[in-house]
Amino acid sequence: MNKVFPDAKSALQDVVKNGMTIMSGGFGLCGIPETLIDALAELGVKDLTVVSNNAGVDGIGLGKLLDTHQIKKMISSYVGENKTFAQQYLSGELELEFNPQGTLAERIRAGGAGIPAFFTKTGVGTLIAEGKEVKEFDGAKYIMERGLTADVSLVHAWKGDAVGNLVYRKTARNFNPMMATASKMTIAEVEHLVPVGELDPDDIHTPAIFVQRIIAVDPGRKHIEQRTVRKRA
Repeated sequence: MNKVFPDAKSALQDVVKNGMTIMSGGFGLCGIPETLIDALAELGVKDLTVVSNNAGVDGIGLGKLLDTHQIKKMISSYVGENKTFAQQYLSGELELEFNPQGTLAERIRAGGAGIPAFFTKTGVGTLIAEGKEVKEFDGAKYIMERGLTADVSLVHAWKGDAVGNLVYRKTARNFNPMMATASKMTIAEVEHLVPVGELDPDDIHTPAIFVQRIIAVDPGRKHIEQRTVRKRA
């Protein structure tokens, strides 16, 4: 089975459909599957539910899909860097399922591990707990959270081989590894596509069994989310 596709559009076009749930890895602008997201925008699929820590920034990453109104609902934990995200939510145009960040990570991990639900203290007594089952364990209250799964996961890796073994670099390990396990199909974009056997098995974060399709992308494409400078002396 050949997992390597020539470009993002060809890897996506016979898979993605209107109304799908899609997981998108990364944190801020670090480790986001930007090339695959751009291809989603080009393909024009709509009414998407997207699971992602945040929605990039205006005009970059998932921000592009918000600009084109392709996203119906976000399942996220952070809104702050994207004005379009905030505006669409506040106007009632965009549905939002807000999660504490650790809860979101655990919901995805649980989904990938086949765990349908779990109990956590986080959110007890707040709006987060509304409508959720509450149980007491050892004298403390916990709320039940459901595991998350998706139709397709889009992830970004530093290195990968042709069969789909993936290695992430530093902060790009936020959400990408767990999302790769939690969907029916995982499509990975990798900065360095290496021959099979070159990766040390001890370095692999996502084993090939979780990855169905791979594309190679330009490793030089980087963005700065918040540019902070100081005055010269």
